[in-house]
Amino acid sequence: MPSTKSVSYDNLIVCACGAHEYMARGAVDAALFRGELDSKWKQFLRCMEAKKRADELDLDLDDSAIATAAEAFRYEHDLITAEETEAWLVTRRLTLDDFSDYFTRQYCASTLNEKIVPEEVEYTSASSELRQLFVTELILSGELDRMTTELIWRLAARCAAKDSDPDAIAGEERKFFDRNEVESAQLSNWLKRLGRDSQWFNEMVVMEAAYRQRCDTVLVPQARQRELVMLRLPLTRFETEVIELESRDAAKEALFCVREDGMSMEEVAMEGRYPYRRADFLMEEIPVDAQQRFLSVSAGDVLEPVVRGDGFELCRIVKKIEPQPEDPSVRLRIEQRLLDRHFSELASKYVQWRLGVSISAE
Repeated sequence: MPSTKSVSYDNLIVCACGAHEYMARGAVDAALFRGELDSKWKQFLRCMEAKKRADELDLDLDDSAIATAAEAFRYEHDLITAEETEAWLVTRRLTLDDFSDYFTRQYCASTLNEKIVPEEVEYTSASSELRQLFVTELILSGELDRMTTELIWRLAARCAAKDSDPDAIAGEERKFFDRNEVESAQLSNWLKRLGRDSQWFNEMVVMEAAYRQRCDTVLVPQARQRELVMLRLPLTRFETEVIELESRDAAKEALFCVREDGMSMEEVAMEGRYPYRRADFLMEEIPVDAQQRFLSVSAGDVLEPVVRGDGFELCRIVKKIEPQPEDPSVRLRIEQRLLDRHFSELASKYVQWRLGVSISAE
C-alpha cells in the first residue's frame, strides 16, 4: 500500500545528471525561473479555494462523477488494477488520499457555479505545505513530467556546450528581470523568498543560454522544410460536414440525396431531422484503420457511410488543406518535433530520468 506520508518536493527525485540528483522542487523552480509557472499556480489556488468553498457550503459532492474522473485517469495511464494504481502512486510518493483529494478539488473547481476568487498568494511567498500540495497537483495533472523534461533538456544542453557565451548569458539575465519585473538590486530578496541562492540563479541562466543556443542550431530553415515534407500528410486538415443516421438504409438514402439530387448535407439533415455538425481534424487524429478513406479525397466529396456506435455517419469534405509553413500551428508542431527528437537523443547521453522509477519501501 502507498505510504501514509505524502510527497515532499525536497526529496522526490525527478532526474540525475552526473553525480547530482534533481528534486521535484528543482523542476518546479526552474519553471518559475522561465516564467512558466504562474498560470498553473493560479489554477491550483482556484481549485483549493473551490474545495474550501464547497466545504463551507456543505455541498453534496457527486461521488460517481469523481470516481469516473479517477477511472479515466487510470485508463489513460494504463493502470488496470488497484495494485497497479498503488504502485504508480508509490513511485511518486503519493498516497491514496492524495489521489482522491486531487479529483475532488478538480470536481469542485469545475462544478461550483459561483465565481471563485482565490486569495492572491505568490508562489515565492507561499508556505512549504502549500508548495508541496502544489507538487501533488503537478504530478497528477502530468505537468511535473513536462517540467522535468524541460529541465532535462537544459541540463543536457549545458553538458554538451563546449564554451559559455557571455553575451548569451547576459541576455538571459535581462530576460529574467524583464519577465519577472524584478530589478537586479531586488534579486537577492527574490531568491531568499524562494529559498535559493545566487549559485542556483547562475546555473539557471547558464543552462537557459546553452539551451537557446542549441535550439538555434536545430531550428534552421532546411530542417523545418524537411520536417514539413515528412508531415505533409499527417498535418493535412479536413473541414467536414457530418450527419448522424440511425440505419444503413437511412445513410444510403441520405448519400443518394446529396450525390444525385444535389441537396446540401444540412438540407438532408433538416428534412430527416438528423443530427448535423461541422467537424475539423487533422489526418493524424484519425484512427489509423480509417485513414485510407481520406487519402485521395477532394473538396466536395461525400464518403461512403460508416458505422458509428449504434448508427451510421455520413461525411462530406468541405475543405482539404495541406500544411503551410507560415501557419503558426504548423510551425509550432514542426519545431516541437525537431526539438523533441534532438533533445531526446542529447539527453540520453547526459541525464537519467528518475520520476516514477520504483523506489525501495521506507
